[in-house]
Amino acid sequence: MSRFLITGGAGFIGSNLAEKLSENADNSITIVDNLSTGRIEHITQCPNVKFIKADTTRFSEISGVFYTCGFDYVFHYAAIVGVQRTLQNPVKVLRDLDGIRNILDLSKTINVKRVFFASSSEVYGEPVELKQHEERTPLNSRLPYAVVKNVGEAFLRSYKHEYGLGYTIFRFFNTYGPRQSSDFVISKFLEAALSGRDITVYGNGTQTRTFCYIKDNIEATINAITDKATVDKVINIGSDTEITINELAKKIIQATKSKSKIVHLPPLKEGDMTRRNPDVTKMKKILKRPLTTLEEGIQDLIAYKTAK
Repeated sequence: MSRFLITGGAGFIGSNLAEKLSENADNSITIVDNLSTGRIEHITQCPNVKFIKADTTRFSEISGVFYTCGFDYVFHYAAIVGVQRTLQNPVKVLRDLDGIRNILDLSKTINVKRVFFASSSEVYGEPVELKQHEERTPLNSRLPYAVVKNVGEAFLRSYKHEYGLGYTIFRFFNTYGPRQSSDFVISKFLEAALSGRDITVYGNGTQTRTFCYIKDNIEATINAITDKATVDKVINIGSDTEITINELAKKIIQATKSKSKIVHLPPLKEGDMTRRNPDVTKMKKILKRPLTTLEEGIQDLIAYKTAK
């Protein structure tokens, strides 16, 4: 039996990860979330899944979870996310460093085998080179969210060097799918299109992104548990198909047969990078199958939202 802790496990990616891990009856999964943005209804109801409401930034709350349960693997996904939310709450974002340190201190104390850390494409900042490669591309963003992720990565490397604590760092690029909140672009556009409302785009819409379907994210990260090539490594988790935000909006309007119009708003003052395009060579080796196309993912998400 393998014992897993997923912090932020009531969130979008964390809850999907927990659900998939729970399909193996030999796994024991503990979900920790403070429910500031996570939702209790996202938590899968299985005998091998336990939920504990706790805040990873408070040592008094999270330490009891570690000492009581004990874990083989820890997925530290708890964090404040979303461009607008992180820009509006920079001090709260910086407090996530307390959570990272608490998780690592407790993991080394109880001899966790490996910590999996949710970093972000935001650490790359404005693109210096494309595709954005884990070892070659500089990390140049100064936004608090990106700085916290970058420092978090440094914490993991330091704990490995000094204490021998194993890690894997996932740099998540835009991921979408069921359970994602409307704070994020595909969910936001899709909900607007399905209800016939205008789709709002910041700036001229020529900024590009790549979009990773949640199934690809989850399958790759779970495969990383047993893949020795991922130990003490950084891995981009995303897609290598680049698309402009304007093109994305048009694609969603077409897929939903919506009469929504695209309306342009003033550009964001900061945080809306011009391009994103990761090198996902490592991810593809772990996934061992083709990535889900954006068209396939959007159709799956439409089916999910219209069935609710």
